[in-house]
Amino acid sequence: MAPWVRREKEKEEERRMTKRSKKPKLGEDEIDLRVKLDMCSKTGDVMGAIALYDSAVKEGIKLKQYHYNVLLYLCSSAAIGVIHPAKSGSSGSSPHHSRDESSTKHSAEAGEEDGELVHEGNAQHTSESNGALIKDATQGARRHGVPIQVREDIRDYARTRGLEIYEKMRVDKVPMSEAALTSVARVAMSMGNGDMAFEIVKQMKPRGVTPKLRSYGPALLTFCNDGDVDKAFEVEAHMSQNGVHPEEPELEALMRASVAARRGEKVYYLLHKLRTNVRLVSPSTAAVVEAWFRSSAASRLGKRKWDVQAVAEGIENGGGGWHGQGWLGKGKWNVSHTGVSAEGVCMACGDKLVTIDLDPIETENFAKSVASLANKRERNSNFPQKWLDYYGPFEAVVDAANVGLFSQRRFSINKVNAVVNAMRQKLPMKKWPLIIVHNKRLTGRKMNELLNMKLLEKWKYADAIYGTPTGSNDDWYWLYAAIKCKCLIVTNDEMRDHIFQVLGNDFFPRWKERHQVHFSFHEGSFEFDMPPPCSIVIQENERGHWHIPISTVQEQERERTWLCVTRAHKAIEESSNPPRESCVRKISSNPAASYVEAKNCVASKEHSKKTSRSSRRYEADCTANELCTVISDIEAAEKLHNCVIDFQI
Repeated sequence: MAPWVRREKEKEEERRMTKRSKKPKLGEDEIDLRVKLDMCSKTGDVMGAIALYDSAVKEGIKLKQYHYNVLLYLCSSAAIGVIHPAKSGSSGSSPHHSRDESSTKHSAEAGEEDGELVHEGNAQHTSESNGALIKDATQGARRHGVPIQVREDIRDYARTRGLEIYEKMRVDKVPMSEAALTSVARVAMSMGNGDMAFEIVKQMKPRGVTPKLRSYGPALLTFCNDGDVDKAFEVEAHMSQNGVHPEEPELEALMRASVAARRGEKVYYLLHKLRTNVRLVSPSTAAVVEAWFRSSAASRLGKRKWDVQAVAEGIENGGGGWHGQGWLGKGKWNVSHTGVSAEGVCMACGDKLVTIDLDPIETENFAKSVASLANKRERNSNFPQKWLDYYGPFEAVVDAANVGLFSQRRFSINKVNAVVNAMRQKLPMKKWPLIIVHNKRLTGRKMNELLNMKLLEKWKYADAIYGTPTGSNDDWYWLYAAIKCKCLIVTNDEMRDHIFQVLGNDFFPRWKERHQVHFSFHEGSFEFDMPPPCSIVIQENERGHWHIPISTVQEQERERTWLCVTRAHKAIEESSNPPRESCVRKISSNPAASYVEAKNCVASKEHSKKTSRSSRRYEADCTANELCTVISDIEAAEKLHNCVIDFQI
């Protein structure tokens, strides 16, 4: 180890020890209280936690921020009616919790040091309180972390004590954390007090606390459940101002409230929020959207005439797939569950769905951001910008590690070769794809075998392999190469790791959808799941039609269900180019049928004349020839049946 490296490590260790020594040491009583509260959090014992609080206040033990966080978390959970037992006070929830009424469930984050101070021997204090909280039948659920349903009387008690504990925290001037304030907002939600829950969130910024998505949940859900759409959207606007983006559960709640209130302008806004924030919807959200389009309120909204040029410009400026000009057309919506063909054509209406990709400027900026992030995070990042400029561009990039380790623990260069050869045949110009592999996989006894050496020599001769340097993460390299070359990336890596999360939800999902190729091994050969023929995202076309993809557990894109939403054809035609209404009917070989058609035509015109100005204009436009044709039909019917048709033309 170099001397300067050793000195830096010694300095860092010294700084760490100094920082640790400056931390105020906790007394034995405070440590004991923390351990016991952690156990209450682990078992979901709200009554035990409250008993510990009362005892600590009586004995004059000073509670810290962490203690209050655990107490308020348990009280708020009990007030709502469901307690999610945690592993400890520092982890109040699973990261994959469901987003329903308990969507605001959160961990009781410690404001002090981390570390789990849980000892099974300290659980003795819960003996009687457990019986008061939950029936004996739920003891097994507590042990296994299953959500605990709380009795109504305990809910009321927890709600009252939670507010009391919060007030004590304020009086003692204990710094408020986001976790504590969110717990108070959840207590307000249990009371149906959306205004209080919203006011709690508004206090966060002035207190120096950054609100999170979960902070807004109580106020948002309360207003949505109460049908107060305007206040619910006030919360949504406040979220936007603070850089907090609603996810599908929040948008679904807003959508339900807007549909119930028949607020078409809000539904339109939320559809585009779902398009940008979520892209494709869950079955429950799809059901809410479908209910809207089948409602009478939806059929009454829309424009009969619109500026075609403005719609076209909106689609072009938005990158395709939406125009944002509002509801187009009038009349009943047709809603069907359908699929999309291999060519990207809706099987219900025949519309061609569009492909939405990054534009050249976005692509270049995306590549630069990936290189910049990698250079900051990698020890030996040496991105192949010049190498790609010289040997590229490539039609595809292969993540060799992902392919070579497919369904096995040992890297197989033969699998990489099979995928490379098969993929090459699918590429338009049949060029070698670029193989990105960590250089440690190119050495060793296995690579010295004759066949493997031949393969490596072949790829090197074709300038189709790039070995990433020691100490680097090859994910950055194949990602950068695929973006830079604007080509396909062959990998089953779903790119959910933390290194991909930093790329955000703007460019990355759009790029991944259009460029990733999945592979599988079937009956002795590799099969490829190429990018879908259209973008899997909510789409709004120039005629006002909507296509909404529904999330699915199936891996194959061809099995995905879409909502196809169109206006009745007559409404679309009138909206875009109102035709001249005609009373001409095809003369049937049966004169009696001609009579019925003629009578229905004229009767329909008389009805429209009484109910619609536009119909009166159309009637005035009918030509004399058209009327003569109708009269001739009626006269033929009268002659055949020896009768007189007595109604006004």
